[in-house]
Amino acid sequence: MTGTDSVAFPAGTQTLTRGLAVIEAVAAGHRTLTDIAATIGCSRSTTHRLASALVQAGYLRAPSSGGGQTFILGPRLVEMGFLARDTLPVVAVARPHLDALGATTRDTVHLGIREGIEVLYLDKIAGQRGLEMRSRVGKRMPIASTGLGKALMLDLPEAEWRTLYDAALSHPATPNARLPAWPDYRAGLRQSGLAACAFDFEENEPGIRCVAAAIRDATGTVIAAVSVASATVYMSETRMHELAPAVVATAQAISRELGWLPRRRAFA
Repeated sequence: MTGTDSVAFPAGTQTLTRGLAVIEAVAAGHRTLTDIAATIGCSRSTTHRLASALVQAGYLRAPSSGGGQTFILGPRLVEMGFLARDTLPVVAVARPHLDALGATTRDTVHLGIREGIEVLYLDKIAGQRGLEMRSRVGKRMPIASTGLGKALMLDLPEAEWRTLYDAALSHPATPNARLPAWPDYRAGLRQSGLAACAFDFEENEPGIRCVAAAIRDATGTVIAAVSVASATVYMSETRMHELAPAVVATAQAISRELGWLPRRRAFA
């Protein structure tokens, strides 16, 4: 029996849609009934009924608060999130390769996919240098400001590069993004395409640099990317270029396990 089997949701597609809207509103930071109701466009009583059912099912929690009832995401969403991640073949296939790359470089290793104008982090192998960076599994960042994102962009038309570049400049997650001027950014991506490797020179996070490469499926389509990231003290520009072959080799090894063959399409 699932957590929703004992919960009596009102019938109808509209109710389902509204229930999902409640979850999305809470995920976006709206915690009170008033805020959630205003966000989803429902009355306070309807919102309370939906939220209460979601609490019973474990999709939301209603922790005690002296300032009135509030809601946060529940344990069922955490469970389902990890289950969803684990059903993606690239995560299982990539993990041993990410572990090996992390052990060799001693730096942080990431795996990510594209989600619209953002990159979604699917896996992270912590580095061995005691560094903290804001990346984490499940976090999203603007695609154009990250090394992972740039690797995911390499096959896209340049017009789409510009759209993603502009989106990164105004993205709320990176108010301090330090992207170069568009002509320089475009030139860098063009060079990355030739080298099959993308670089992030502290554009996404001050003091952090990374080297990334694209992962392809059996059709040759870019479906994910892998990166190695570290602090500038450990990641000089010279070392970034020295790491590039290992990062590309890791991406290619993962791609081969997913059915990619070099003769079908040039890698990046």
